[in-house]
This record gives sequence, structure tokens and C-alpha cells, in this order.
Amino acid sequence: MIVRFGYVAMSTMIPDCSPSKTMTMASFRKLDDREAAIRRLESIARGNLHNTLRLLKHNAGSDIRVYRMTSKLVPLATHPDLADWDPMTALAADFAEVGAYATDKGIRVSFHPDHFTVLSTPRPEVLAASVRDLEHHVDMLEAMNLPATAKNNIHIGGAYGDKPTASDRFARHFRELPERLQKRITLENDDKTFNAPETLAVCLDLGVPMVLDIHHQWVNNDGERPWELWPAILRTWQTPLALADVPEGGTLPPKIHVSSPRGPSDLRSHADGVEPAPLLSFLKRIAADTPAVDVMIEAKAKDGALFGLMEELKAIAAIPGSGVSLRDGASVVIES
Repeated sequence: MIVRFGYVAMSTMIPDCSPSKTMTMASFRKLDDREAAIRRLESIARGNLHNTLRLLKHNAGSDIRVYRMTSKLVPLATHPDLADWDPMTALAADFAEVGAYATDKGIRVSFHPDHFTVLSTPRPEVLAASVRDLEHHVDMLEAMNLPATAKNNIHIGGAYGDKPTASDRFARHFRELPERLQKRITLENDDKTFNAPETLAVCLDLGVPMVLDIHHQWVNNDGERPWELWPAILRTWQTPLALADVPEGGTLPPKIHVSSPRGPSDLRSHADGVEPAPLLSFLKRIAADTPAVDVMIEAKAKDGALFGLMEELKAIAAIPGSGVSLRDGASVVIES
């Protein structure tokens, strides 16, 4: 099984390369010239896209082919007071350059809209804002000319005191979304509310691919082992929504998230790095039936955590019979 590793948004290795610089609405309103303020927003966004391109080049040079972009590329993009602003047109060339590079280098990119994007909400205004945010993320991916294999990963959302009803409401709201949004969505189990079996049930019902977070599953479960769910999770990556824009006969590797707890008294927060043993235990149990999997590292040290994990895997690969061999600077081959 080929395992590729990626990281989230920021680099701890490349200086002065934030793709998330922003402007608050309060600062925007302090500028007397509204057109000049909008040009300032566009300038910040161009800087963010330029740094995203720098990070993609860093990734390509380090064999990293899995990367989650920040949702903060365009400051205030979905603010209601800026509904008349069209950042996608103004930034079209910058987005296209980022997308062309990712495509050329074969880097699988994604977004993770924040926790305010919830389709399980009973509040119409929250739902409208959530759909608007999903539309913005899809607008960015389309501006990069990326196919639907570039996904937006979200959680089911809150339970609002009645988990079955919230789950049904999520499904209803999902089915009401335009197809261009539906085919970009993956669902992830969370660490407090909707656990892995509950998330999997929704994914199987809707045909949405499931991203298994093995850290979340460890702290929020029904007693199941994560590899016991894996055969059904694999099926969610073989649905029409999962395979949208995949060439006929092709596949899209399933994706998982990995992180390690910060400490015994803080099991949910992410540590700086990743402990290899629990991850390898899981990967070896799914290797026989899984040709490839992409692993998103959610660690505080970002790409530094990825490089640290690869050093540990290199040492393990040197042990005869370990079942681990290095493939390149950011991927390995795992034997069951």
C-alpha cells in the first residue's frame, strides 16, 4: 500500500510565508475610500496566493503531494457587507497560477471550511451562511481550474440536543445543495459529537466519501476499532460523488487524518508531532485491501511534523521485516 503524507496550510520550515494574512472588517471600515479598501483586500489576497504557490513549490521539492490550503486566502470574501465585491474575477490570474502548478506537479489539494460551516443547523440564517461559505470554497477551486477530486472536508455539525434529527437535517440540507457543491464535499468524524460509525452511516446514505480521523475516533467512539470500519469507508470512495471528474476506470485514494494527543491531560488537542506506532498499527491492518491512502497530518509543527515522522519511518524501515519501506521524501510503502 502506497501512503502519501501531507500537512495543513502553514509551513514551520519556510520563513515569512503565511498564506493567511487578513484584514478585519473593523480595519476595512476605517478606510474612507471604499474602492481603495477593496484594492487593499485584493493585495492581501494576492500575497496569500503568492505564498501558497511558494508552499506548493516547497512541497514539490520535498516530494509532498498532499496539501490542505487555508480557507483564509481571500480576507472577508463572504462578509455580507462585501456582497458586491467579486474577488474571483479580480484574482483570476493568481488563482489560475496556483491551480496550474498544483496540477502540473500532481499535488492533491483540499480545503477544510471552519466549524461555522454546519449543514445540521436548524437556523435558516446559519444554513445560508454555511452554503455561502461552501460556494466560496468551490469558487476558489474552480478559479484554480481544479477538478472535483479537490474536495472540501467538513463535519456533520452540532447535535442540537437531538442527534438523529440533526443527522437527518444534515442529509436534507445536503440533498438541497447544487451538485457543484455536493461533489466537492467529504465528511469527517469529529472528536465530541458525531463519531465515526455515525458519520459513516450518513456517508453511506448520501454517497459522500468519508475522511476517517483516527485521533478523533480514538477519543470519540462506540467501542469499535477503526480498521473494523475501513471496508465500509472504502466503499464511500467508490461512489459517483467521490469519483466525480476522475477519469473512467480510475480511482481516488481515500484520505485519513492523523494527529497525536498533546498529553495525558489533554487528549483532544494536537501535539507538535505524530507518534508513528498507532498510525502504523492502523495502516498495516488496512494495507492488504487498500492500494493507496493519503494521510493528512494535523500537527502543530505542520510540515516539520511531516519531516519528523519521515525520519522516524526511515529508522523503522531500516529494521528487517518492519513492513515499511521508503518511497520518497514524503511517502512510504506499507505491507500488511
